[in-house]
Parts: sequence; structure tokens; C-alpha cells
Amino acid sequence: MDCIIINADVRTMAGPPRAARASAVAVRGNRISQVGETAAIRALAATSTRVIDARGRLLLPGFNDAHVHFMEGGYSLGNVQLRDAATPEEFVRRIGAHAQKIPGGEWITGGEWDHQTWPGAPMPNRRLIDPVTAANPVFLSRTDGHIALANTLALKMAGVTRQSQDIPGGLIERDAATGEPTGILKDAVMEAVRRIIPKPGYKEQKAAAQRATDCAARLGVTSVQDVLAGDDAAIYKELADRGELKTRVYALYPLARWEELARAADRPQTTAGMVRMGGVKAFADGSLGAGTACFFEPFADDPGNRGLLSDQMYPDGAMLRRVLGADSAGLQVAIHAIGDRANYEILNLLEIVARENGARDRRFRIEHAQHLRPAEVPRFARQQVIASVQPYHAADDGRWCLGRIGPQRVKEAYCFRSLLDSGAALALGTDWTVAPLDPMLTIEAAVTRRTLDGKHSGGWQPEQRISVEEAVRAYTAGSARAEFTESEKGSIVAGRLADLVLLDRNIFEMAPEEIHCARVALTMVDGRVVWEEP
Repeated sequence: MDCIIINADVRTMAGPPRAARASAVAVRGNRISQVGETAAIRALAATSTRVIDARGRLLLPGFNDAHVHFMEGGYSLGNVQLRDAATPEEFVRRIGAHAQKIPGGEWITGGEWDHQTWPGAPMPNRRLIDPVTAANPVFLSRTDGHIALANTLALKMAGVTRQSQDIPGGLIERDAATGEPTGILKDAVMEAVRRIIPKPGYKEQKAAAQRATDCAARLGVTSVQDVLAGDDAAIYKELADRGELKTRVYALYPLARWEELARAADRPQTTAGMVRMGGVKAFADGSLGAGTACFFEPFADDPGNRGLLSDQMYPDGAMLRRVLGADSAGLQVAIHAIGDRANYEILNLLEIVARENGARDRRFRIEHAQHLRPAEVPRFARQQVIASVQPYHAADDGRWCLGRIGPQRVKEAYCFRSLLDSGAALALGTDWTVAPLDPMLTIEAAVTRRTLDGKHSGGWQPEQRISVEEAVRAYTAGSARAEFTESEKGSIVAGRLADLVLLDRNIFEMAPEEIHCARVALTMVDGRVVWEEP
């Protein structure tokens, strides 16, 4: 035996909660060899066996983040950090400080800013940052990735002017008095600037991937589903070949490239190796924070706005044709839908595809499934569509969601309890870099529904809370099922991959509002310890 973990509180996530308990695990190679009680497992140890004494601490299957932008997360760790900039003044100060550290002409990107945390929630504009970025083009994303702020230099380089037109699925915010672009670009029009930003070179790509996998290991995230990986899969595979990848990656391609992926040998059911492909991702709409999530009724704070269907939904029928093709090729299809109309349209579309292409285990996914009318909730189970959700978004959006969509639709927001009770399959994730990668923050958000501003101590829409057991299962076994790997990982069972995480305290027994205090003591991936507390 290569390694045994003894004296642990093992929650296997296999079978009923009370039965899914043990105190020790034996590992041989990259697989779990046996699960049982400490005395029996200790007897398996040879002189060369590493013995890890958990000292009563909690041992879980490794967390599997069902929705990340992994390479982007790696880049963000090296970019200007704006997520917690609490005022416009601090926002500008950090950007200016970063600009002083880099050569003139170099792009300033990333950021993940959130104007909703600022007093009065004013939207930033290019004139705010122009004085500190005169020598550097700027393109800074909001946390949700559906709005970006460009400075005047970047707009000029991209050719975005007063005469530039909005396009289906995208808006240029304009000064009410002059008609000039303010620097705020929404959804599809962001590509005008994005396409002129120099692509990272090989060294930058590899460094970003290394930062991302190191970060995941520290947080106990042993698997991720990179929902727009595309060509980044090649970097992950190279790191895996070198033995440097500490995270299993299920790499999805953009739906528009489904034919390219269909010509490859991979399918989602291929479970071997650290890096897998076989899935495609599309967008039905934008985001709530950007005001581009697509709803049936107007935004409460913007009566002329019902949001936007994504440019990928145009021309009419384009999304359906692509999904029909990808599904018929055996690829898994995941579609981003946030507003209630977007979710309705995608559920209808997936129903058509399943009917046209015939019955099979396809595991369609709706990413976010954020705002659902009551009639749509039972359709997830009925149509066997996986709800890939991110509870931290509820803790974030719950601070201001009421003012944006009103009291009735708020009741239908982030309805995790309703989805579970209807029989739907949940997979938990973070949407990193939109939210932090730390699973403890995600679990606490799902269990408490407390908002980040501390104003909902009893929970925002508390009837939608789920239990710690349900959250952990959705983050392990549920996420594994969402990528066709439930027979390989997601539970602590003999024969499954040895992807494990040991926590420094028991999140099942502590106060739910303190779960964020739990830390990872040890992370094991593929039978190898990739992180251990100092």
C-alpha cells in the first residue's frame, strides 16, 4: 500500500448520509484501494507506506468545480486586483499604481471590478481612468465578464467611436449629452476591443496555468470543468505530461467550434487521464449585473430594458442548428442562461434537440439557471437537464437584486432548494474568476444564503437554502455526474481515483456561518499529495 489515511471522519458521498461514513482510506497507485475502519486499514501498511494521521479531521472527495474559467483565473492572479476596491477612488488608485509598474503601451486587463460595492453604485467610465492610464490601453472586466471598461486609448485603437453601432447581443454605453462612448461595453461589443489585445505567448500561458493549478491545490479543488477552455487544453495536457498539473480538467470548447471537436477522438464519456474534452459551451444571454440577462418583463430599475439574447442566438435558428449538430456527434452541450426568458428558450431548444436526435444519455447542462419561473423548475428533472449553479453569486447579487428585478422575481432567483426538491440534478461551481475559487465560500453561501453586505443574517430568500450534506454532494458526486465521471471520482469508494481533501475542521458540525473559516490541510490528486499545510 502506498498511503493510508487513518483516524479520519470520512464522508464518502456514496449512499445514504448515515451509511456513507468510515474512518480510514488506503491508496495504491492513483486509486482508492480500500475504505473502512482505522484498525483494518492500518493493518495494510507496509514499511514503505506513508501513514497520514488525520487526527479526527474531515476527509472528503476532492471538490470538483463544475464551472470555471481556469486559465483566465491564472491570468487574474498576475493582473491588477480590483474585486475588493470599495470606492471609485480606490479603483483608480490601484489601476494607476499598476500602470506605473509596467511599460508604456502594455495592456492593462483583468480586474474583475464590481461597481455594486461602491456607494451609490455608479458605473465607471473612461474619463475616470484616463488620467492614470494615458500611456497604456485598458480593458477591465466586471466580475461577471459581461461588461468591460475601456479607456480612451483602447477605444481609439479598436475604432470604437460615436458613429459605432450597437450589434445584436451587445451595447455601447453612451454619454447622454454627447453620444460619445463612455468606455463601458456590454457583451458582444466587447469583442471590438478584445480582438486587438495581443494574445499571450507560450510562457505567459504556461505561467497562468501553473498559477491556476497551484491555487486549486491549496483550496482542495481536485477537478475543474473549464467551460471555455478551447485551445487552452493543449497547455493543460503539456503540464499533465510533465507531471505538473495538480488539477483534473474537463475542457469545453465554444459551441461554434463543435465540428472541429467532433473530428477529435475525445467524447465526454472518455474518463482516462488528467485532461478530457468532449463538451461545448454556448451563451443564451448576458448577466444580471450588466443588465443584459434576458427576462420576459423589464428590469424594475430600467423599464425600457428586458436584457439581451446573446448574439449566438442570432440569426433565428442558429443556436438550434449548432446544438443539433453537436448533440448528434455525441458531444455534451452546456448553455449559459441567466434570465427567466433565456432559461425558458433554452429548455425549449433542448427539448427539441432531444426529440429530434432520439433518446440517449446526453446530460444537457444549463449553466447558472439563475432566474426561473416556477413552471420551468420541474422541467430540469423532466428533461434530465443538469443545473450547473454557483451559490456565491446569490450571496453577491442578493445585496442589490431586489431593486433590479422586483419582489416577485426575487422569489424565483437562485432556487437551489426548489430544483433539488423537484428531482433536478445539481452541480456546484464558482464561475471563477467571477467568484472566488474557494469551495468553503460556495458551500457557506448555499447553506446560509447570507449576503456579502451582512444585511441578511437569516438568509436571503432563506427558503432556498440547502444542507451542508446536499451542498457537498453537489460539489463532488454531482459535479462528477455533470461530466460523465461519477464511476471514476466524486465519492470515496474502492476502485475510484484517489482525489481527496482533508479539512482542518468539520464543516458538518460547525456553525454554518463559520464554514468560510475552514482551511485545507491536505489535497491529494491521482494518489499524489499536491498540497499540505506547512
